[in-house]
Amino acid sequence: MNKINYLGILLLLGAGVANAQQYPVKPVRVIVGFTAGGPSDIVGRIVAAQLTERMGRQFVVENRAGATGMIGAELVAKAPPDGHLLYIASQTTHAVAPYLYAKPLYDPVKEFATVSLVAHNPLLMAVHPSMNVKSVKELIALAKARPSAVNFATGGIGSSPHMSMELLKSMAKIDMVPVHYKGDGAAIIDLIGGQVSLFTASIAGLGQHVKSGKLRGIAVTGAKRSAIAPEFPTVAETGLPGFEVVTWFGLLTTAGTPGDVINKIYGDLSQSLTQAAVKDQFTKLGLEIVGSAPDQYAQFLRSENARWGNMVRQLKLKAD
Repeated sequence: MNKINYLGILLLLGAGVANAQQYPVKPVRVIVGFTAGGPSDIVGRIVAAQLTERMGRQFVVENRAGATGMIGAELVAKAPPDGHLLYIASQTTHAVAPYLYAKPLYDPVKEFATVSLVAHNPLLMAVHPSMNVKSVKELIALAKARPSAVNFATGGIGSSPHMSMELLKSMAKIDMVPVHYKGDGAAIIDLIGGQVSLFTASIAGLGQHVKSGKLRGIAVTGAKRSAIAPEFPTVAETGLPGFEVVTWFGLLTTAGTPGDVINKIYGDLSQSLTQAAVKDQFTKLGLEIVGSAPDQYAQFLRSENARWGNMVRQLKLKAD
């Protein structure tokens, strides 16, 4: 019996090595749960191009938009566990959206295997120039003096711009009114037009309008100042100690995928992320490369689910 078990273990180990050596045996689909042109899509295309170059097989981005990214994520959750279907996950798709629906399409932790937390970025908080606010401290004071009088735009219920402001409201104990848009673009247009007072979104999306004077930037949401926009203080520096929100983008595959396959993908991706040209691509998007290992990403994903899932439940948020 011991000899049979020993031989069985050797066979399994041999099969694992073979998996890693042969992977991928066909083109790999990199699923993005949103339409082309958005941050998840751009990150997905950079990742796919790098893995194609390193592995010699096509990694093809496929946009499957719908249900706050959940339609695409479900494909990966239910796929064969062989690493040939990958997903570009974000805070929205894997820490918020599953809690917005009465019947979520997948378990954001149990049905996925983590490959790497690729990149993250803080958000930039900006106001219309007509608003007499130049810091988070002044914003909080105004909101306390005039409850429900200040409104803020979001890119949709459960989006990073929405959840970051809900956290600020909770920590500062203030009341501001969300105005939900279908995407950041429409929100920015109305902020510039003065239809809404405040918007917290990507530095890449808002930065150009701040530089032109159409908007006023007051803070970034990370724990430290952004390397690409160091002129803006953090929310914690200027009125709300302990506040921190970063949007993030990670690479996942189906739960049960062999560890050697996951490590092969991670190994090639992590090498790509050290290249100057790749770093430059991410910097232009306002993103900072993380490149964490699978186990580190798994731990981070669990903590993000606890944090944002609890907030969704407390606020009783529901998807449209």
